[in-house]
Amino acid sequence: MTKFHFSSIGLLSIIASLALTIAPAHAQISDDVVRIGIINDTSGPYADLSGKGSVVAAQMAIEDFGGRVRAKPVELVSAGHQLKPDVGLSTIRRWFDVEKVDMVADIVHSSIALAAQTVAKERNRIIIATAVGANDFTGKACTSTSASWIYDTDALTNALVRSVVATKKDTWFLIVVDYAFGHSMEADARKAIDAAGGKVLGSVRHPLGTADLSSYLLQAQASGAKAVLLANGGADLINSIKQATEFGLVSKGHQTLVAPLVFLTDVHSLGLQAAQGLSFTIPFYWDLDDKTRAWSKRFFDRHGAMPTEVHAAVYSAVQHYLKSVDAAGTDEAQAVMAKMRELPVNDFYVTNGILRIDGRLLHPMYLVQVKSPAESKGPWDFYNIIRTIPADVVFRPLAESACPLVQRDK
Repeated sequence: MTKFHFSSIGLLSIIASLALTIAPAHAQISDDVVRIGIINDTSGPYADLSGKGSVVAAQMAIEDFGGRVRAKPVELVSAGHQLKPDVGLSTIRRWFDVEKVDMVADIVHSSIALAAQTVAKERNRIIIATAVGANDFTGKACTSTSASWIYDTDALTNALVRSVVATKKDTWFLIVVDYAFGHSMEADARKAIDAAGGKVLGSVRHPLGTADLSSYLLQAQASGAKAVLLANGGADLINSIKQATEFGLVSKGHQTLVAPLVFLTDVHSLGLQAAQGLSFTIPFYWDLDDKTRAWSKRFFDRHGAMPTEVHAAVYSAVQHYLKSVDAAGTDEAQAVMAKMRELPVNDFYVTNGILRIDGRLLHPMYLVQVKSPAESKGPWDFYNIIRTIPADVVFRPLAESACPLVQRDK
């Protein structure tokens, strides 16, 4: 009996040891589900550029991955934040604390994103921002569980402003949307204008979602500035350009409109007659090459419109996240983020993209100009690609970063 007892214990110990070495791959997926949340503006000024299209893009990414990671299902939840930080944060907290969401993407609102990345770090969850321009997101507010997939205001304004000043448009008036994104773009524009030898004659701020921008545009016109920079986006930008055209701001005052942040849906809403000649930088265009055209056609068939860079970035971010969960063998945030930085991002959105320690995805940008109606060959054929701007020229170098992770890494 004694001999059999010790043999049994030994056998049980061997079995337990084998179980510990074999089981982790499955045991590391929390709640046996990988949950992804998409939150953005579903009914306001940013709805067309993100909104339901981002949910479609995320679902496509999940389906293309096979719908499972490490034999566990991937679930998608979505919500609108109404452009209100309290609403957005309440939803994200509920997702993390109650619904066990592992990663939240999109956001499309700098103030919400800046607050959300702190909440995500506290909960050890991941935040991936798309159209979030505040430099602080990958700067002094950066965290080890957050990433930015498209741009910041420094990248949007620097090359564009310098190009405009070089054409002797050296005096500027700034029309700025009054929240974190607009403030960040204003600061970067002022810095770029000053560095290029230009001068800011004045600026004015307007609330997000302002329908009547006439008073702001009239101030710009009265300033006599040669260039008027529109530091806003979405419906605000569309209204600004439409009303500027109505007032003859460009034709009568010999002023140039400069809009660093223009989306495909903005041009579609404006029409080529109003938007022709606008120059700006973008990270993605549906008609860029065979890969972008193939994916965009699939997206169009499901959504009824060609994708913006936000939709493309959501797909790319979700795919890279799932690949990293699979490679890490877990959905634990720090392990997944380590894999996201280690693995290159390869898809139709970017080739060999690198996610830096500060959360910035490095990718090229494209300087484009909106076609005239005569140049366009059909629906959604809006842009001439002027040139490609390499990632190391577009984005602020790590040496200039205020991200505390970078400081500790030095």
